[in-house]
Amino acid sequence: MSTIDLHGKKWTEALAEFLDFYNRSATAGGGSTAKLDVVHGYGSTGSGGVIRTRLRAFLDKYPQCLEYQAGESVDGNQGHTIVKPLQRLPDTGGLLAERVWEYCENPRTVAKITGRFRRHGDPQVQQAIRTLQKQGRLRLVSKGRFKEYAAA
Repeated sequence: MSTIDLHGKKWTEALAEFLDFYNRSATAGGGSTAKLDVVHGYGSTGSGGVIRTRLRAFLDKYPQCLEYQAGESVDGNQGHTIVKPLQRLPDTGGLLAERVWEYCENPRTVAKITGRFRRHGDPQVQQAIRTLQKQGRLRLVSKGRFKEYAAA
């Protein structure tokens, strides 16, 4: 079993590191026996730390790509999660594009989009918009003098 430790990281850093680790493991194979031990801690409040809570919520979105067990149900330790890769997950750029696309369900200006996803950085948000446009999933619409993007 391979282990990754995400202690002390911000959520965006932890997610990027987890995705890289996960996708390298999923690509390397190992068949149905490959498992990953993701150490995230249990949070200082005892009610679940940010990384643990967000990681498990993230994993819940990809049941077709992985299986996981909370550490507390395996060995009583809330500070880790056991993940079994079934197939690759989207990289952080792909995840950002998905979130931008969902956000543009209602038409939004570039300023609104970049403001909403500012923690990812303007270049990454702009790239996500371009990618979605090329895929035909995001279209430019004119609303008066404003140009907005809407999910297609």
